[in-house]
Amino acid sequence: MTGAEEHTDSDAMADGLDRLWTPHRMTYISGGDRPEGGYERPGGCPFCLAPRRPEPENLVVTRGEHVFVVLNLYPYNPGHLLVCPYRHVADYTDLDDRETAELAAVTQTAMRVIRKVSSAHGFNLGMNQGGVAGAGIAAHLHQHVVPRWGGDANFMPVIGRTKVLPQLLGDTRALLASAWPS
Repeated sequence: MTGAEEHTDSDAMADGLDRLWTPHRMTYISGGDRPEGGYERPGGCPFCLAPRRPEPENLVVTRGEHVFVVLNLYPYNPGHLLVCPYRHVADYTDLDDRETAELAAVTQTAMRVIRKVSSAHGFNLGMNQGGVAGAGIAAHLHQHVVPRWGGDANFMPVIGRTKVLPQLLGDTRALLASAWPS
C-alpha cells in the first residue's frame, strides 16, 4: 500500500500496517502436509523419507554414516539446518554411542560451513524433545542448527510476524553442500 488506499471497516486488520503474505507456511501451521496417521511411523516421517527422495527435491545437504543434514523446510533464518539420525527414534537417549558422536561432530561441521558461506555471527542449537516442548515432528529426533546475525530479529518477525528469506531453499542447499568438506 502506498498510503493513498482507503481502509474500510471490513479490513482484516485495520491497523495501518502493510502485510507481506507467506501462504506457504499455512500448510505447516494447519498440518495440511501431515500424512494420514501422522509422523509416528517411518513411512509418514519426512525425516525418514527425505534421504530417499531425489536430490533436487530432498534438500539434503550431506550424508554421514549414521546422520544426515537437511535444510529446514520452514526455516527461522537462511541456512537453518536439521541434523537427523537415519534411524527413526524420538528421544536423544535412544541414540547409540556412534549416532551421538556423529550427530555432535556433524553439528560442529555445520556451524563451520555456515560461518564460511554466510559469515554467521552466532547460532542457536537445540532439540525439542516431545510435542509439549515444541517439536513439530516429535517422532524423529532432529538437532536444529540456526545461524544468527546481529539485528536478524528486526521488525519483520517481531511486529510483522513474517520472516524474509533472501535465498531460495534449493540455492541455499547447493551453496552449503558445495562448501561441505568431503
